[in-house]
Parts: sequence; C-alpha cells; structure tokens
Amino acid sequence: MMAIDWEAFGAIIHAHQRFVLTSHIRPDCDALGSELGMAHVLEALGKDVRIVNGQAAPPNIAFIDPTRRIRVLGADLQAADLQDREVLMVLDTSAWEQLGSMAEVVRRTSAKKMVLDHHVSEDDLGAENFKDRTAEATGRLVVEAADHLQVSLTKDMATPLFAALATDTGWFRFGSVSAETYRIAGRLVEAGAQPHAIYAELYEQDTLGRVLLRGVVLSRLQLELNGRLVHTYVRCDDYTATQSLPTDTEDAINLAFTVAGTEVAVILVEKPSGGFKISLRSRGAMDCSQVASHFGGGGHRAAAGASIDAPFAIAQEQVLQRVRTAMV
Repeated sequence: MMAIDWEAFGAIIHAHQRFVLTSHIRPDCDALGSELGMAHVLEALGKDVRIVNGQAAPPNIAFIDPTRRIRVLGADLQAADLQDREVLMVLDTSAWEQLGSMAEVVRRTSAKKMVLDHHVSEDDLGAENFKDRTAEATGRLVVEAADHLQVSLTKDMATPLFAALATDTGWFRFGSVSAETYRIAGRLVEAGAQPHAIYAELYEQDTLGRVLLRGVVLSRLQLELNGRLVHTYVRCDDYTATQSLPTDTEDAINLAFTVAGTEVAVILVEKPSGGFKISLRSRGAMDCSQVASHFGGGGHRAAAGASIDAPFAIAQEQVLQRVRTAMV
C-alpha cells in the first residue's frame, strides 16, 4: 500500500484559493469532523472554504458544528452557488452512491477534484485520490495534512477531529487502533479537545425515542451458525412507535455485536425513501467490504455498508444468504 503523496496534496492546496468540501450522506463524526477540521486547516492558510453536504447532520451529532457552518445542498444553497469554487474535496468516501445530491455537483463541476479517504472500496470520481486504507479514520489523515501543510492544530480543529478519531475507532476499542492513534489523540487533547465533553455529547444526550428504538433493535436479535452470526432490523413503523428518527439507528449495529461469540453482525434499516440500508460488522474471517460490494456498497474489511431495494423478506434473505456463504 503506497503512502499518500503529501507533496502532491500540498501543491494543489497552495495553487488554489476557493475550496468546497463535501462528504457522504448519513454523515457520521468522521465525515463531519474531517470536513470541519480540514476547513480550519485551509482557512489557516488564508483559503476561502465552504462545506456543503447532501444531507444535514443528524441531531445527535450536530454539536460537532456549533456555528452551523455545514450547509445542505437544495436547502441552504443551490449547485449554482458553487460555480466559483476552484477545488472540490471529497472527504471520507469515494463512492458515488454515498454522495447523495452532491453526486451531480461532483459530476458536473469544472473545479479540480480531490479525495481524502481511508476506505478500501472506491468509485472513479474523476478526482486525484489521496487515500490511506490503513488509517483508522479520515480525521487522522486531516491531522497528517495539517502537519505536511505546516499548520498548527487549534481547538477549533481539535474538537471535531478528536470526535472523528474516537468514533471511527469505537472510542479506541477497534483493532485499527495503534500506538500512533493514541499519540494523535494526545496531540488533539493538547490542542484543546476535551474527551469527557465530547463523550458526553455523543453518548449521554440521547432522546427517549433513541433509547426505545435501541430496545426494538435488541428485541429482534437472532443468532445463527452456532452464535457466530447475529442479525436484527428496523422498519419505518418503528420510528413512529418509539418517536425516534431514522438517524437514531446510527451505531445500532454495535448493540448486536456485543453478544458473546459473535463474529459477524448484520442490521437492515428500512429507509423512508424505500429499500434498506445494510450495515455489516466482522471480527472474524469475513470481509465486510466484499459482501457489501455485491450490493453496490463498500467500506472496510471489519465494517461496511450498502443498500438494497427489495421487500423486507427478500432483502433480508438475500443479505443473510450472502453473509452465510462468506462465513463458511
């Protein structure tokens, strides 16, 4: 695996002035934190930066953007408002499907395109790729970018980047964590990030609806393959019954992964627009990214996602059969 060419990355940054940053729909802390961190890095160099996504930040992680500077295409501005941008940077994804309404902007833009990402799977976005698939989070890559651009970390950078790093490592529990992960986390704390406050915002501010929805997820857990496979699901009616939101399913798969003996966890989440979001986790031999790619998705070996458009019973059986085959 070749390391990121930071000299080439820096050359693009130094040669341009007006940037727009974007990331994937159903944004998580790594997506939003990386965008915000990168925006502050670029602004430290005197650049003009806008952040525009295809979907708004979920309410439970909106704290990461206290000044509400992340805009939503179609709600806060239109594609025409981005015509003056010289560079479009995609962070934390390189998949067309995950860009949502921003995909058309990426396709049509005359701006130079670049990707900063750590995921294994990728589409051809017509961009210059700066990817490190060994990195535990895109937030870590933003810290590395700041270092190569000789930009000092500040509190405004540190808070969203610590959230990115912590959440994409399961609060430093996943196998992707290394000694360097902790060194970077330490630097972010030195720069002003407050882990206790970030943790409280993430995990101690749930709505009653979010908690009740987790109860639904747990009540539907089913085990297969002698307990090696656990799966569950969420239907749209569940949001009404629990007074929760679709975004409250974020990280719900980790509940399934706590069952002793589990090697693979699967959750199907019905989308209000139709079809189901598939989330996969593995701590065994199964490669989640390969299974997800069968359904047009991708991610990492240990964690990946995709979507499927089919009635629930059919979708569930197709996904589970693919997983069962991959686990043999």
